[in-house]
Amino acid sequence: MTPKPSEAEVAILQVLWDKQPCSVRTVHEDISAIKSVGYTTILKQLQRMHEKGLVTRSQGEGKSFNYSAAQPEEYTRNTLVGRLINTAFRGDVNELVMHALGNSKPTDEELDEIKAFISSLENK
Repeated sequence: MTPKPSEAEVAILQVLWDKQPCSVRTVHEDISAIKSVGYTTILKQLQRMHEKGLVTRSQGEGKSFNYSAAQPEEYTRNTLVGRLINTAFRGDVNELVMHALGNSKPTDEELDEIKAFISSLENK
């Protein structure tokens, strides 16, 4: 079974998807630009993520490691959305969509993209 990343782990994965393979220092610099977090905190999170199978690691320079996401971004997104649908919306995709659209005012461009997506689903 694929491990489910926490919110903090997803933030690290996003850095890895953009720049992998990454050193702890690279991940720390990117995360620190968003929120205050210590280098050793990022190191420990990456070590735990490696133990959980969320990231892989390879030998970097000297004694350091480089980390990469174990799964592609799309796979992880699908897993997280599936979990959200099943837990918060009791498996009802319609409720998720209505809730998402009801909580924000989509731009005309976003509405056009949504309409085009729905149209493509109808034509399958």
